[in-house]
Amino acid sequence: MANWELKGCCNHDQDVFLITIAVFTVVILALWRTILLMPFKLITVFLHEASHAIACKLTCGDVEGIQVHANEGGVTQTRGGVYWLILPAGYLGSSFWGMVLILASTNLITARIAAGCFALALFIVLFIAKNWTLRGLCIGFIIFLVVIWILQEYTKVRILRYVILFIGVMNSLFSVYDIYDDLISRRVNSSDAEKFAELCPCPCNGVGWGVIWGMISFIFLCGSMYLGLVILS
Repeated sequence: MANWELKGCCNHDQDVFLITIAVFTVVILALWRTILLMPFKLITVFLHEASHAIACKLTCGDVEGIQVHANEGGVTQTRGGVYWLILPAGYLGSSFWGMVLILASTNLITARIAAGCFALALFIVLFIAKNWTLRGLCIGFIIFLVVIWILQEYTKVRILRYVILFIGVMNSLFSVYDIYDDLISRRVNSSDAEKFAELCPCPCNGVGWGVIWGMISFIFLCGSMYLGLVILS
């Protein structure tokens, strides 16, 4: 039975979960502007664009191509679908996948499933990628995940859960930062939020939607930590 009230928190596994997230957060913030985090930032951009694509397909649209650029930008070319659902799916979907990966890291079986699904998604995207940055990213991370999987299964270097957790934390933090940077602090006129504000009849501009999406993304992050503690209790 789930311990929703977290009575008796925290046991050893819960302590390790929280401490690891805290350490990863410090490491990510310390290395934020270094080249070491670039592949993980680009993976976050990939998940952002993939979320647009998924929303497009779920609303009966067609995905014509996906691009991820080295400057941490990206484009998803779609035709049809429900535009007002496709637009917010990038930022919110990216935060959602961060939560999924964090929760998947709480168990070895779910971490294996997450790694396998992630590698499969990267393989599929290879066929609709429109630039070599994205193709190289897909190939590189597929190889990376395969190496981590082999180390997990055949050596004593069992770090698959921690890699999945790191990608999840990185994705969650980058999503919140990206929303703040693109939609609130700099207010990029071509951003998803500005386009959404033009479609939505609500009296809310792009900055307002950026704040709302940022709050939702932060809730996803906090929710993933709470649910992770429940799973580990």
